Amino acid sequence: REVAARLKAIFRRMELVVPETRTDIVFEELEMSISNKKVLLKKAEISFTKKEFEILSFLMSNIGKVVSRSRLEESLYSWDSDVESNTVEVHIHHLRKKLDSALIRTVRGVGYIIDNLDES
Repeated sequence: REVAARLKAIFRRMELVVPETRTDIVFEELEMSISNKKVLLKKAEISFTKKEFEILSFLMSNIGKVVSRSRLEESLYSWDSDVESNTVEVHIHHLRKKLDSALIRTVRGVGYIIDNLDES
């Protein structure tokens, strides 16, 4: 059962990988270059930690889709890593401080989403 669970998790993580062919993602005034590890907000460069960048790139590659906290954890950490219960929330908090706080929306009880509220 453990092997089956691990394989299932690996296949889920494979779905979460940002495609290599998509190197630039733009959403409103936020531009992300995955290959150059750069993020511009209103043409001003913003620096992020590695984990913040990974979370943002995952959310940006899933614009309009709700991403659960557990899927974010699976994409960021290996089986051997101990993840504190609020690690993702802390990274999201830091992202919101560096970006427009309304950019990453919490869908209560489900996860996080980047979308245009006007179109929702």
